[in-house]
Order: sequence, then C-alpha cells, then structure tokens
Amino acid sequence: MASSLFIFFLTFLSHFLPPSVLSATVLEDLATLTPPPDFTTTITTNCLHNPLLRYCNNTSSSSPMNITEIFRSTIVASHLCNESKNPNCIDSFPKIRIHGRPKTAALYLSFDFFWKYCPLTVVEIQLVNNSLKTEFPTNVLSCAQIRTLDLSYNQLTGSVPVQNLSRLTNLTHLNLSYNRFSEDKILNSEFFNRFNASSFIHSGLLPDAKRYKMRVLVLLVVFPIVVILLCCCLGWLCLKRPDYLPRTCRRRSHKFTSAMLDAATDEFSDQRLVSKRNGVDIYRGTLRDGREAKIEVYTEKVWKEKRREFEEECEAVFKLRHKNLVRVLGWCNSRSLRALVTEWTNGENVETWLNSSLASSWRRRLRVVMGVVEGVLYLWEQWPEVTFDLNTRSVLLSGDDQEPLISQFKIGDGNNSSTNIFNFGLFLLEMITNLKPNEEQEDSERRYLEYIRVHCPGNVERVVDEKMKIEDRTLEKVKEAITLGLMCTDGSPLKQPSFTQIYDMLVSLYASSSRHH
Repeated sequence: MASSLFIFFLTFLSHFLPPSVLSATVLEDLATLTPPPDFTTTITTNCLHNPLLRYCNNTSSSSPMNITEIFRSTIVASHLCNESKNPNCIDSFPKIRIHGRPKTAALYLSFDFFWKYCPLTVVEIQLVNNSLKTEFPTNVLSCAQIRTLDLSYNQLTGSVPVQNLSRLTNLTHLNLSYNRFSEDKILNSEFFNRFNASSFIHSGLLPDAKRYKMRVLVLLVVFPIVVILLCCCLGWLCLKRPDYLPRTCRRRSHKFTSAMLDAATDEFSDQRLVSKRNGVDIYRGTLRDGREAKIEVYTEKVWKEKRREFEEECEAVFKLRHKNLVRVLGWCNSRSLRALVTEWTNGENVETWLNSSLASSWRRRLRVVMGVVEGVLYLWEQWPEVTFDLNTRSVLLSGDDQEPLISQFKIGDGNNSSTNIFNFGLFLLEMITNLKPNEEQEDSERRYLEYIRVHCPGNVERVVDEKMKIEDRTLEKVKEAITLGLMCTDGSPLKQPSFTQIYDMLVSLYASSSRHH
C-alpha cells in the first residue's frame, strides 16, 4: 500500500507538474511551487484508504497535517529518486544513493521534511565518499524500515546515536568506516555485536590497530626506557649535582660534590684562583644559587682515615656561628677533592687595611683586635676541637662596619692552644707595627720578635707604625699591648697568658683608650 501511494505521488507529479518544473533544481522547486487546489483532497482520500501512511499520523486536531511539507517532500522524493539512479521511479523508490557528490548529499540531508515523510519503499541509504563534516545525520533514521545504511568515507564526527540505531530492527548492514567519530567502548554493546568489525574500520569507534600497537610499544618499551633514563638522571643529580634539586629534596644542602665545585670555579680555572700557599689553594666561586663563595682546596693527598677525620671536623666547623667568624657553607670530601666552602666577603683583609688611612687610629686598630679575640675566645670555649689560621691576610673586614672575620680554619691539624696564642701574639704585634716576618727567610719569626724586644719598652717609637697617630697619653697603652704580644709569643707555654687573660687585658686597654678619645 505504501509503495502504491508513492507511485501515485510520482504519477500525480508527472501529470500535474510541467516538464520544466520536473527538470528544475530542487531548490527552485521548493521556492516556487505550491500544492495544487485538490492536493488536500487527494491526501485525505489516501489517508482514508491507508491510515498507516507517515503523514497520516499528523491529522489530529492538536497537530494538523502540514500539506505544504507533504507536497515538498514528494517533490524532493521525485528528484532524489532520479539522483539515486533508481531503475524505474514510477514503480518503486527502494534506494537513496549519492556517491562522491558532497554538495548534493549535504543538500538532501538538510531537507528535514523529506526524512520526516520518508517513503516506506526506501530500504537502502548510501551516502558514501561525500566528505560530510557534520555529526551523525540522525534525520535518515526516520526511515525506520531501512535494511542498509552506508555512511562510509566521510568526515563525520561526534558520537554515534546507538540507541536510535538500535530501534531499526530491519537494519542488517551498517557501514560507518573511515569517519572521525569519538572512540567509544562499543565492544560490550549489544548493538555493535550485530555487526562485524568491518563495519567500523577507521571510524574512530574501534581502537586503531596501529595506534594500539604504538600504545603497546610505548608501554612496554619506550616508557620503561624513559623511566630508566629519568632514574639515571635523578641518580646523577643526587650524586653529582644535587644543587639542581629543590632544597626540600636535598638531604644535606651543605655537602658539596666535586662536580658542583668544578662548575662554581669554571673547573678551577686560573682566573678564579685567589692564592696558593701551604698546601691550600683558594678560589673564588659562584654557586648555582648565585652566592659568591670562597673555596679552600686542600691539595695534600690523605688516606681514608684522614678523610674521615676531615669529615668530622667539617661537621663541627659548619656549626660555627659568631659575628667574628666567616660562615661555613659546607665542604667536599671525595676521593679526588677535599675542600671547605665559606661565604665570600667583599671587604679587604687586615693586611691591606693597615696601609690605608682608615687604620690611622689606635682605637680602630684595637677594636679590630678585640673582635678577633672575641671570635677566638668563642672557638676556644665552645669548639676546642676547631683550630684556625690567624694572620692579617686571613682576617677580613666586612662591609661598612669593618667587623673583623676570621676566615681560614685549619682542618685536620688538630687544635693547639699554645700555637693559637703564639699566632695571636704575632697578629697583635703586626697590628701595632705594620711589620711582619719575611716568610722567605729562615728563622724569620725569631728575628722579627727579637727586633721588637730590642726596642721595647725604651725605644718603642721605632717599631710602632708611623701612620698610626699616637698621643703621649696613649703611648703607655701601646707599650702594654706590645708587651702582651711578646708574652703571647714567649717560647715557654707556661709563660703564655690564656685567652681569657688576653681578653680581659684587651678590654681594659680598649676601655682606657675610650676614655682618652
């Protein structure tokens, strides 16, 4: 009955529409044609004969029949039948077939009213290779009687309306291959079990075999290699360059590696070398965080036991905290390198300062000596196991406040109170005389001390630095300071004063100089 009705429409159009109209484009037909006067009567008669026809479902009072839509759908049907090359459009309309004609396919898909009244004779829809760049054309699903639906070789996107397709109980052949649908977990869907995998080749719905192989390759080969490389890099960073790690990930931020110090000193280049003496090379380095540091490299080769002692002493030195001590930042104790890393002080050392105009005051020089004694006393009382190298070159003056800083700690020599007091005596005498033993001459320290003893106290003006302005009332205090220095350098440890006695005597001298100032 449905087939005969459609044949009736096509026969009706061939009788009532002029040939020029039938040959016109679909768009022109729809824009210019209106239903004939008796078209409504014909439609009503057809519905009486067959109330199951699609358009007859809309004859209720609440949703009246749209005669214009029905008329237009018949016109589109006549053209689409010919476009699809059906053998005899008068007898039947079984197939909608548009291949490789993108504009034509898109045009017919846009006619919602046609799909709404899709002829019941249509059992096959093929819209293949039309480069359709839309989502799934759900309009075609209005033809619920179809047995074949082929939308392959397009560029359809989005998801497939599985529930709507499931309602097409007559559908036996489905082809959605070569599209760009969103991948879905369709393997467990009852609907997709009705069709074989060839219906969904490269559709985006099934996992692509090549992409799946690539994922397997990545998971089984590439990923483990990347993990191994990352572990190797992380291990190298932990062992060689922990300064690249965040501080929270660094177990001991004060432990430096040879690679870290190589980078800080441009591989210990000559441009970074500050001085070399007594088995110690001093470099100025720049740490990765931008801090300037003094790096004291100990060139003497030692055995494992000595390296262990060095580690213990560095642990102690690292804990030193005093305003007259340069802060220790850390150390390196590898087989190839032993070094102590301290903060870099931009101020000059005392040896240079003594030759400047700032050192012309006795009170200023005494203030520097007092700061040194306070630092030494802190070490002597709190850290007796730590010794230091005390001379005018190793004592620095920090910034504007000219605070003295003991900067060189002697690691691995062990503490010797008598030696430390002797070195302080030499330091005190040099602060007053601006003279020092000639290190290149043998027995220079003895000659230096003998020279001062000869002139003190009777001819003390001969040894006092002439740049230091001393009034008569402070001369006696200067003599007392020289006497203290000579006591410290006495060859017998029993005759040397202790650091506590030295500190008390200097406090008294400084107090008296303040009163005379």
